[in-house]
Amino acid sequence: MKIDIGNALADVASPGVSRAALDRLDDRVEACHDRIERGRRDDEFGYAALNLPETTDPEAITEAVDPVAGAEYVLVVGIGGSALGAATLAEALGDSRVLTLDNVDPREVSEVLSLLPLDETVLNVVSRSGTTAETLANFLVARAAFEEADVDWTDRTVVTTGDSGPLRDLADDHDLPALRVPDGVPGRFSALSSVGLVPLAVRGHDIAPILDGARDAADLSGSLYETPGYAYGAVAYALDARGAAVNAMLPYAESLDSFGEWFAQLWAESLGKDGLGQLPARALGATDQHSQLQRYRAGPANTLVTFVRPRERTSLPIPETDVDDLAYLGGTGMDDLIDAEFEATEASLAAANRPSVRVELDRVDGRGIGELLYTMEVACVLAGELYGVETFTQPAVEWGKNATRGLIGESNEESAAVAEKTRLVVE
Repeated sequence: MKIDIGNALADVASPGVSRAALDRLDDRVEACHDRIERGRRDDEFGYAALNLPETTDPEAITEAVDPVAGAEYVLVVGIGGSALGAATLAEALGDSRVLTLDNVDPREVSEVLSLLPLDETVLNVVSRSGTTAETLANFLVARAAFEEADVDWTDRTVVTTGDSGPLRDLADDHDLPALRVPDGVPGRFSALSSVGLVPLAVRGHDIAPILDGARDAADLSGSLYETPGYAYGAVAYALDARGAAVNAMLPYAESLDSFGEWFAQLWAESLGKDGLGQLPARALGATDQHSQLQRYRAGPANTLVTFVRPRERTSLPIPETDVDDLAYLGGTGMDDLIDAEFEATEASLAAANRPSVRVELDRVDGRGIGELLYTMEVACVLAGELYGVETFTQPAVEWGKNATRGLIGESNEESAAVAEKTRLVVE
Protein backbone atom coordinates (compact mmCIF):
# COMPACT_ATOMS: atom_id res chain seq x y z
CA MET A 1 0.00 0.00 0.00
CA LYS A 2 1.32 3.40 -1.00
CA ILE A 3 -0.20 6.79 -0.25
CA ASP A 4 1.08 9.81 -2.15
CA ILE A 5 0.23 13.11 -0.42
CA GLY A 6 2.32 15.27 -2.75
CA ASN A 7 -0.69 16.85 -4.45
CA ALA A 8 -2.04 17.94 -1.06
CA LEU A 9 1.01 20.09 -0.30
CA ALA A 10 0.63 23.85 -0.14
CA ASP A 11 3.03 24.45 -3.06
CA VAL A 12 0.64 22.44 -5.29
CA ALA A 13 -2.84 22.99 -3.92
CA SER A 14 -5.05 25.49 -2.16
CA PRO A 15 -6.12 24.52 0.38
CA GLY A 16 -2.88 22.67 0.98
CA VAL A 17 -0.56 21.69 3.81
CA SER A 18 2.98 23.00 4.01
CA ARG A 19 5.83 20.64 4.77
CA ALA A 20 6.54 22.61 7.94
CA ALA A 21 2.93 22.17 9.05
CA LEU A 22 3.19 18.44 8.36
CA ASP A 23 6.30 18.23 10.50
CA ARG A 24 4.51 19.96 13.36
CA LEU A 25 1.47 17.75 12.89
CA ASP A 26 3.70 14.69 13.05
CA ASP A 27 4.45 15.49 16.69
CA ARG A 28 0.72 15.27 17.40
CA VAL A 29 0.49 12.05 15.39
CA GLU A 30 3.09 10.49 17.65
CA ALA A 31 1.03 11.36 20.75
CA CYS A 32 -2.14 10.02 19.08
CA HIS A 33 -0.28 6.86 18.12
CA ASP A 34 0.60 6.25 21.77
CA ARG A 35 -3.10 6.57 22.66
CA ILE A 36 -4.12 4.22 19.85
CA GLU A 37 -1.55 1.61 20.83
CA ARG A 38 -2.69 1.77 24.45
CA GLY A 39 -6.26 1.24 23.32
CA ARG A 40 -5.24 -1.73 21.19
CA ARG A 41 -3.17 -3.21 23.99
CA ASP A 42 -6.06 -2.93 26.46
CA ASP A 43 -8.63 -4.06 23.88
CA GLU A 44 -10.68 -0.95 24.59
CA PHE A 45 -14.01 -0.34 22.89
CA GLY A 46 -13.40 0.76 19.31
CA TYR A 47 -9.64 0.35 19.43
CA ALA A 48 -10.26 -3.40 19.57
CA ALA A 49 -11.23 -3.18 15.89
CA LEU A 50 -7.59 -2.63 15.00
CA ASN A 51 -6.78 -6.03 16.51
CA LEU A 52 -9.16 -7.94 14.23
CA PRO A 53 -6.46 -9.13 11.80
CA GLU A 54 -5.02 -11.12 14.73
CA THR A 55 -8.17 -11.97 16.69
CA THR A 56 -10.37 -13.10 13.79
CA ASP A 57 -10.01 -16.83 13.14
CA PRO A 58 -10.76 -17.62 9.47
CA GLU A 59 -10.76 -21.36 10.07
CA ALA A 60 -13.37 -21.04 12.82
CA ILE A 61 -15.62 -19.03 10.49
CA THR A 62 -15.22 -21.54 7.67
CA GLU A 63 -15.96 -24.42 10.04
CA ALA A 64 -19.04 -22.71 11.49
CA VAL A 65 -20.68 -22.20 8.09
CA ASP A 66 -19.85 -25.68 6.82
CA PRO A 67 -23.52 -26.83 7.02
CA VAL A 68 -24.46 -24.27 4.37
CA ALA A 69 -21.17 -23.98 2.48
CA GLY A 70 -21.17 -23.84 -1.29
CA ALA A 71 -24.53 -22.08 -1.71
CA GLU A 72 -25.12 -20.48 -5.08
CA TYR A 73 -26.27 -17.23 -3.47
CA VAL A 74 -25.95 -15.50 -0.12
CA LEU A 75 -28.46 -12.86 0.91
CA VAL A 76 -27.07 -10.65 3.68
CA VAL A 77 -29.77 -9.06 5.80
CA GLY A 78 -28.29 -6.17 7.76
CA ILE A 79 -27.88 -2.42 7.60
CA GLY A 80 -24.94 -0.03 7.73
CA GLY A 81 -21.83 -1.76 9.01
CA SER A 82 -23.73 -5.04 9.23
CA ALA A 83 -23.96 -5.16 5.43
CA LEU A 84 -21.48 -2.76 3.83
CA GLY A 85 -18.38 -4.73 4.81
CA ALA A 86 -19.69 -7.93 3.26
CA ALA A 87 -20.80 -6.08 0.12
CA THR A 88 -17.40 -4.39 -0.22
CA LEU A 89 -15.45 -7.61 0.22
CA ALA A 90 -17.65 -9.61 -2.14
CA GLU A 91 -17.47 -6.99 -4.88
CA ALA A 92 -13.69 -6.72 -4.54
CA LEU A 93 -13.42 -10.49 -4.99
CA GLY A 94 -15.70 -10.38 -8.03
CA ASP A 95 -18.55 -12.33 -6.44
CA SER A 96 -21.86 -10.99 -7.75
CA ARG A 97 -23.82 -13.69 -5.93
CA VAL A 98 -23.54 -12.07 -2.53
CA LEU A 99 -26.51 -9.71 -2.31
CA THR A 100 -27.74 -7.48 0.49
CA LEU A 101 -31.05 -6.35 1.91
CA ASP A 102 -29.90 -3.20 3.67
CA ASN A 103 -32.93 -0.98 3.20
CA VAL A 104 -36.65 -1.31 3.84
CA ASP A 105 -37.94 -0.09 0.50
CA PRO A 106 -40.78 -2.58 -0.12
CA ARG A 107 -40.38 -2.59 -3.91
CA GLU A 108 -36.66 -3.40 -3.75
CA VAL A 109 -37.10 -6.08 -1.09
CA SER A 110 -39.89 -7.72 -3.09
CA GLU A 111 -37.86 -7.70 -6.31
CA VAL A 112 -34.74 -9.18 -4.73
CA LEU A 113 -36.68 -12.00 -3.09
CA SER A 114 -38.68 -12.72 -6.25
CA LEU A 115 -35.58 -13.00 -8.43
CA LEU A 116 -33.50 -15.22 -6.14
CA PRO A 117 -33.74 -19.05 -6.33
CA LEU A 118 -34.43 -19.39 -2.61
CA ASP A 119 -33.71 -23.12 -2.58
CA GLU A 120 -30.13 -22.24 -3.60
CA THR A 121 -29.80 -19.19 -1.33
CA VAL A 122 -28.38 -18.86 2.18
CA LEU A 123 -29.78 -16.15 4.41
CA ASN A 124 -27.20 -14.42 6.63
CA VAL A 125 -28.96 -12.16 9.13
CA VAL A 126 -26.59 -9.76 10.90
CA SER A 127 -27.32 -7.63 13.98
CA ARG A 128 -25.27 -7.35 17.14
CA SER A 129 -28.29 -6.55 19.31
CA GLY A 130 -30.73 -8.67 17.36
CA THR A 131 -33.24 -5.82 17.66
CA THR A 132 -32.35 -3.55 14.70
CA ALA A 133 -35.75 -2.66 13.27
CA GLU A 134 -34.80 -2.61 9.58
CA THR A 135 -32.83 -5.85 9.80
CA LEU A 136 -35.52 -7.72 11.70
CA ALA A 137 -38.25 -6.48 9.36
CA ASN A 138 -36.31 -7.68 6.31
CA PHE A 139 -35.53 -10.98 7.98
CA LEU A 140 -39.19 -11.60 8.79
CA VAL A 141 -40.20 -10.80 5.21
CA ALA A 142 -37.41 -13.00 3.80
CA ARG A 143 -38.31 -15.86 6.12
CA ALA A 144 -41.93 -15.65 4.96
CA ALA A 145 -40.75 -15.75 1.33
CA PHE A 146 -38.78 -18.94 2.04
CA GLU A 147 -41.84 -20.51 3.63
CA GLU A 148 -44.09 -19.50 0.72
CA ALA A 149 -41.57 -21.09 -1.66
CA ASP A 150 -41.73 -24.28 0.44
CA VAL A 151 -38.05 -23.92 1.38
CA ASP A 152 -37.05 -24.70 4.96
CA TRP A 153 -35.41 -21.45 6.05
CA THR A 154 -33.87 -23.15 9.08
CA ASP A 155 -31.71 -25.21 6.73
CA ARG A 156 -30.50 -22.09 4.94
CA THR A 157 -29.95 -19.44 7.62
CA VAL A 158 -26.77 -18.29 9.34
CA VAL A 159 -26.97 -15.80 12.21
CA THR A 160 -24.27 -13.28 13.09
CA THR A 161 -25.14 -11.58 16.37
CA GLY A 162 -24.16 -10.84 19.95
CA ASP A 163 -24.14 -13.17 22.93
CA SER A 164 -27.77 -12.45 23.76
CA GLY A 165 -30.91 -11.07 22.16
CA PRO A 166 -33.70 -12.26 19.86
CA LEU A 167 -31.41 -13.48 17.08
CA ARG A 168 -29.25 -15.44 19.51
CA ASP A 169 -32.43 -17.00 20.94
CA LEU A 170 -33.62 -17.79 17.39
CA ALA A 171 -30.35 -19.50 16.58
CA ASP A 172 -30.49 -21.55 19.77
CA ASP A 173 -34.14 -22.52 19.29
CA HIS A 174 -33.62 -23.72 15.70
CA ASP A 175 -30.03 -24.96 15.99
CA LEU A 176 -28.84 -22.50 13.34
CA PRO A 177 -25.17 -21.87 12.56
CA ALA A 178 -24.36 -18.78 14.62
CA LEU A 179 -21.29 -16.61 14.75
CA ARG A 180 -20.47 -14.00 17.31
CA VAL A 181 -20.06 -10.30 16.61
CA PRO A 182 -16.77 -9.40 18.32
CA ASP A 183 -16.90 -7.36 21.51
CA GLY A 184 -15.73 -3.77 21.44
CA VAL A 185 -16.01 -3.39 17.66
CA PRO A 186 -18.53 -0.88 16.25
CA GLY A 187 -20.37 -2.14 13.20
CA ARG A 188 -18.64 0.16 10.72
CA PHE A 189 -15.26 -1.21 11.88
CA SER A 190 -16.35 -4.88 11.73
CA ALA A 191 -15.73 -5.87 8.09
CA LEU A 192 -12.63 -7.87 9.05
CA SER A 193 -14.63 -10.09 11.42
CA SER A 194 -17.43 -12.61 11.12
CA VAL A 195 -19.70 -9.69 10.21
CA GLY A 196 -18.03 -9.21 6.83
CA LEU A 197 -16.42 -12.58 6.23
CA VAL A 198 -19.27 -15.07 6.72
CA PRO A 199 -20.89 -14.58 3.28
CA LEU A 200 -17.57 -15.14 1.51
CA ALA A 201 -16.90 -18.27 3.55
CA VAL A 202 -20.35 -19.61 2.64
CA ARG A 203 -19.59 -19.01 -1.02
CA GLY A 204 -16.35 -20.94 -0.74
CA HIS A 205 -13.79 -18.13 -0.85
CA ASP A 206 -10.53 -18.37 1.03
CA ILE A 207 -10.92 -15.56 3.56
CA ALA A 208 -7.44 -15.87 5.08
CA PRO A 209 -5.77 -13.58 2.48
CA ILE A 210 -8.09 -10.73 3.47
CA LEU A 211 -6.79 -10.90 7.03
CA ASP A 212 -3.23 -11.34 5.76
CA GLY A 213 -3.57 -8.08 3.84
CA ALA A 214 -4.93 -6.31 6.90
CA ARG A 215 -1.97 -7.57 8.94
CA ASP A 216 0.35 -6.05 6.34
CA ALA A 217 -1.09 -2.67 7.27
CA ALA A 218 -1.23 -3.25 11.02
CA ASP A 219 2.42 -2.56 11.81
CA LEU A 220 1.97 1.05 12.89
CA SER A 221 4.77 3.47 13.69
CA GLY A 222 4.39 6.80 15.43
CA SER A 223 4.96 8.92 12.32
CA LEU A 224 2.75 9.91 9.41
CA TYR A 225 5.84 9.61 7.21
CA GLU A 226 6.12 5.88 7.96
CA THR A 227 2.49 4.69 8.25
CA PRO A 228 0.20 5.09 5.20
CA GLY A 229 -2.97 5.17 7.28
CA TYR A 230 -1.58 7.91 9.49
CA ALA A 231 -0.47 9.89 6.44
CA TYR A 232 -3.97 9.81 5.01
CA GLY A 233 -5.79 10.54 8.26
CA ALA A 234 -3.45 13.40 9.17
CA VAL A 235 -3.60 15.06 5.75
CA ALA A 236 -7.40 14.75 5.54
CA TYR A 237 -7.68 16.34 8.98
CA ALA A 238 -5.23 19.12 8.11
CA LEU A 239 -6.98 19.92 4.83
CA ASP A 240 -10.35 20.02 6.56
CA ALA A 241 -8.94 22.57 9.00
CA ARG A 242 -7.87 24.64 5.98
CA GLY A 243 -11.25 24.52 4.24
CA ALA A 244 -11.50 21.12 2.48
CA ALA A 245 -14.72 20.14 4.24
CA VAL A 246 -15.62 17.56 1.55
CA ASN A 247 -13.73 14.32 0.93
CA ALA A 248 -14.57 12.81 -2.47
CA MET A 249 -13.62 9.13 -2.58
CA LEU A 250 -12.85 8.30 -6.22
CA PRO A 251 -11.69 4.71 -6.84
CA TYR A 252 -10.57 3.83 -10.37
CA ALA A 253 -11.87 0.27 -10.29
CA GLU A 254 -15.48 -0.84 -10.64
CA SER A 255 -14.80 -3.53 -8.05
CA LEU A 256 -14.22 -0.80 -5.46
CA ASP A 257 -17.55 0.95 -5.98
CA SER A 258 -19.02 -0.50 -2.78
CA PHE A 259 -15.81 0.43 -0.99
CA GLY A 260 -16.78 4.06 -1.57
CA GLU A 261 -20.06 3.43 0.23
CA TRP A 262 -18.27 1.65 3.08
CA PHE A 263 -15.83 4.55 3.39
CA ALA A 264 -18.65 7.09 3.46
CA GLN A 265 -20.18 5.46 6.52
CA LEU A 266 -16.83 5.03 8.25
CA TRP A 267 -15.83 8.68 7.74
CA ALA A 268 -19.22 10.32 8.35
CA GLU A 269 -20.41 8.31 11.34
CA SER A 270 -17.05 8.30 13.08
CA LEU A 271 -15.94 11.90 12.58
CA GLY A 272 -19.12 13.91 12.07
CA LYS A 273 -19.47 15.24 15.62
CA ASP A 274 -19.28 18.50 17.53
CA GLY A 275 -19.53 20.50 14.32
CA LEU A 276 -16.45 18.77 12.93
CA GLY A 277 -15.61 16.20 10.27
CA GLN A 278 -15.44 16.09 6.47
CA LEU A 279 -18.48 15.25 4.38
CA PRO A 280 -17.64 12.10 2.37
CA ALA A 281 -18.75 12.11 -1.26
CA ARG A 282 -18.92 8.98 -3.38
CA ALA A 283 -17.71 8.84 -6.95
CA LEU A 284 -16.31 6.27 -9.40
CA GLY A 285 -13.56 6.67 -11.94
CA ALA A 286 -13.64 6.99 -14.86
CA THR A 287 -17.45 7.38 -14.88
CA ASP A 288 -17.64 10.42 -12.65
CA GLN A 289 -15.07 12.39 -14.59
CA HIS A 290 -18.10 13.09 -16.75
CA SER A 291 -20.47 13.94 -13.91
CA GLN A 292 -18.60 15.34 -10.92
CA LEU A 293 -15.09 16.42 -11.93
CA GLN A 294 -16.31 19.82 -13.14
CA ARG A 295 -17.38 20.61 -9.56
CA TYR A 296 -14.17 19.36 -7.98
CA ARG A 297 -11.97 21.30 -10.40
CA ALA A 298 -13.90 24.53 -10.87
CA GLY A 299 -16.44 24.72 -8.05
CA PRO A 300 -15.81 25.91 -4.50
CA ALA A 301 -12.28 25.10 -3.30
CA ASN A 302 -13.51 22.96 -0.41
CA THR A 303 -12.86 19.39 -1.60
CA LEU A 304 -10.13 16.82 -1.12
CA VAL A 305 -10.29 14.19 -3.87
CA THR A 306 -9.02 10.78 -2.78
CA PHE A 307 -7.96 8.59 -5.69
CA VAL A 308 -7.72 4.83 -5.19
CA ARG A 309 -6.28 2.64 -7.90
CA PRO A 310 -4.73 -0.81 -8.31
CA ARG A 311 -1.30 -0.97 -9.91
CA GLU A 312 -2.16 -4.28 -11.62
CA ARG A 313 -5.32 -4.81 -13.66
CA THR A 314 -6.90 -7.33 -15.97
CA SER A 315 -5.85 -6.64 -19.55
CA LEU A 316 -8.51 -6.27 -22.24
CA PRO A 317 -7.27 -5.21 -25.72
CA ILE A 318 -9.11 -2.51 -27.65
CA PRO A 319 -9.57 -3.59 -31.31
CA GLU A 320 -8.11 -1.58 -34.17
CA THR A 321 -10.55 0.72 -35.99
CA ASP A 322 -10.60 2.53 -39.33
CA VAL A 323 -12.32 5.56 -37.79
CA ASP A 324 -9.62 8.23 -37.89
CA ASP A 325 -10.75 10.02 -34.73
CA LEU A 326 -10.58 6.75 -32.78
CA ALA A 327 -7.45 5.27 -34.33
CA TYR A 328 -5.36 6.29 -31.30
CA LEU A 329 -7.23 3.69 -29.22
CA GLY A 330 -6.23 0.74 -31.41
CA GLY A 331 -3.42 -1.39 -30.08
CA THR A 332 -3.98 -0.24 -26.52
CA GLY A 333 -6.04 -1.87 -23.77
CA MET A 334 -8.89 -0.97 -21.48
CA ASP A 335 -6.40 -1.12 -18.62
CA ASP A 336 -4.22 1.47 -20.38
CA LEU A 337 -7.23 3.69 -20.96
CA ILE A 338 -8.52 3.72 -17.38
CA ASP A 339 -5.01 4.38 -16.05
CA ALA A 340 -4.66 7.27 -18.50
CA GLU A 341 -8.04 8.59 -17.37
CA PHE A 342 -6.85 8.46 -13.76
CA GLU A 343 -3.55 10.21 -14.43
CA ALA A 344 -5.23 12.90 -16.52
CA THR A 345 -7.82 13.58 -13.82
CA GLU A 346 -5.19 13.74 -11.08
CA ALA A 347 -3.11 16.16 -13.17
CA SER A 348 -6.13 18.29 -14.01
CA LEU A 349 -6.85 18.86 -10.34
CA ALA A 350 -3.23 19.75 -9.62
CA ALA A 351 -3.24 22.17 -12.56
CA ALA A 352 -6.26 23.87 -11.00
CA ASN A 353 -4.53 23.95 -7.58
CA ARG A 354 -7.05 21.55 -6.04
CA PRO A 355 -5.81 19.01 -3.47
CA SER A 356 -5.82 15.27 -3.99
CA VAL A 357 -4.29 12.18 -2.44
CA ARG A 358 -3.36 9.01 -4.33
CA VAL A 359 -3.93 5.63 -2.65
CA GLU A 360 -2.41 2.68 -4.51
CA LEU A 361 -2.77 -1.02 -3.83
CA ASP A 362 -1.07 -3.82 -5.69
CA ARG A 363 -4.30 -5.28 -7.05
CA VAL A 364 -7.94 -5.67 -6.11
CA ASP A 365 -7.93 -9.12 -4.53
CA GLY A 366 -8.36 -10.54 -1.04
CA ARG A 367 -5.05 -9.31 0.26
CA GLY A 368 -5.43 -5.91 -1.38
CA ILE A 369 -8.92 -5.20 -0.07
CA GLY A 370 -7.94 -6.32 3.43
CA GLU A 371 -5.01 -3.91 3.42
CA LEU A 372 -7.14 -1.07 2.04
CA LEU A 373 -9.94 -1.45 4.60
CA TYR A 374 -7.52 -1.64 7.52
CA THR A 375 -5.55 1.36 6.30
CA MET A 376 -8.70 3.47 6.10
CA GLU A 377 -9.79 2.34 9.56
CA VAL A 378 -6.40 3.41 10.95
CA ALA A 379 -6.74 6.74 9.13
CA CYS A 380 -10.18 7.27 10.61
CA VAL A 381 -9.10 6.45 14.16
CA LEU A 382 -6.13 8.80 13.89
CA ALA A 383 -8.31 11.59 12.47
CA GLY A 384 -10.71 11.11 15.37
CA GLU A 385 -7.87 11.54 17.82
CA LEU A 386 -6.73 14.71 16.04
CA TYR A 387 -10.25 16.15 16.00
CA GLY A 388 -10.75 15.16 19.64
CA VAL A 389 -14.11 13.47 18.98
CA GLU A 390 -15.57 10.20 20.24
CA THR A 391 -14.76 8.23 17.11
CA PHE A 392 -16.57 5.04 18.01
CA THR A 393 -20.00 6.35 19.03
CA GLN A 394 -22.94 7.54 16.92
CA PRO A 395 -25.43 9.44 19.10
CA ALA A 396 -27.16 11.14 16.18
CA VAL A 397 -27.90 7.75 14.63
CA GLU A 398 -29.32 6.47 17.90
CA TRP A 399 -31.68 9.48 18.07
CA GLY A 400 -33.10 8.55 14.69
CA LYS A 401 -33.49 4.90 15.70
CA ASN A 402 -35.43 5.90 18.79
CA ALA A 403 -37.70 8.18 16.77
CA THR A 404 -38.43 5.37 14.32
CA ARG A 405 -39.31 2.96 17.12
CA GLY A 406 -41.61 5.57 18.62
CA LEU A 407 -43.42 6.20 15.33
CA ILE A 408 -44.00 2.50 14.74
CA GLY A 409 -44.63 1.47 18.35
CA GLU A 410 -45.03 3.29 21.61
CA SER A 411 -44.48 7.06 21.39
CA ASN A 412 -41.33 8.51 22.95
CA GLU A 413 -39.61 11.88 23.22
CA GLU A 414 -37.85 11.56 19.87
CA SER A 415 -40.94 10.49 17.93
CA ALA A 416 -42.97 13.28 19.50
CA ALA A 417 -40.54 15.75 17.90
CA VAL A 418 -41.72 14.61 14.47
CA ALA A 419 -45.06 16.35 15.00
CA GLU A 420 -43.24 19.62 15.66
CA LYS A 421 -41.91 19.81 12.09
CA THR A 422 -42.15 23.29 10.54
CA ARG A 423 -44.13 23.15 7.33
CA LEU A 424 -44.24 25.41 4.29
CA VAL A 425 -45.99 23.33 1.64
CA VAL A 426 -46.19 24.23 -2.03
CA GLU A 427 -48.55 22.12 -4.17
